[in-house]
Amino acid sequence: MKKSVFREYFESLVVAVILALFVRTWVFQAFKIPTGSMEPNLLVGDHLIVNKMTFSTVRRGDVVVFKFPKEPERDFIKRVIGLPGDKIELKRKTVYVNGQALTEPYAHFVEAPRGENEPVSDDVRQDYGPVTVPSDQYFMMGDNRDNSEDSRYWGFLPISYVKGKAEFMYFSLADDSSFLNGIRWERIGTIVR
Repeated sequence: MKKSVFREYFESLVVAVILALFVRTWVFQAFKIPTGSMEPNLLVGDHLIVNKMTFSTVRRGDVVVFKFPKEPERDFIKRVIGLPGDKIELKRKTVYVNGQALTEPYAHFVEAPRGENEPVSDDVRQDYGPVTVPSDQYFMMGDNRDNSEDSRYWGFLPISYVKGKAEFMYFSLADDSSFLNGIRWERIGTIVR
């Protein structure tokens, strides 16, 4: 017996909706950058695709979206700095992982680090730690180090809170201009590094 045209379209629509829900729930998700904590690498108004399948292979330096530990209904985006078991310390804004200075070309600072002869500061933007990352957690930091609420302030990130790894920008719009004039064409398609 031949199906009606209506039934064929209806079945196709149901399959498409189910597939879309599966992909959004388990594979990819769109995310918009809401704050300047990752500037200048990620700007307010950048729209990213987050790969939810890579959460088990998170490495140091990856940019990930996660549930904010203090308010799990909010999503944050930061860079993984410390993996489980790592000893993390900041000295004059330089990050040390297991005693070795971390090379961070992505890090941005508004203010210069304290001088060699200045005493150790209680400002966590300058000096922090040492702390050891627990076995099931990460230490996260924003690239805009002087303007980022990150693990220096709220502690470690449970691995189970990771939603996925930021992969690339599919759209970018400056908030302070009209739609057509505000599109940042040069950022579209950029890989998140």
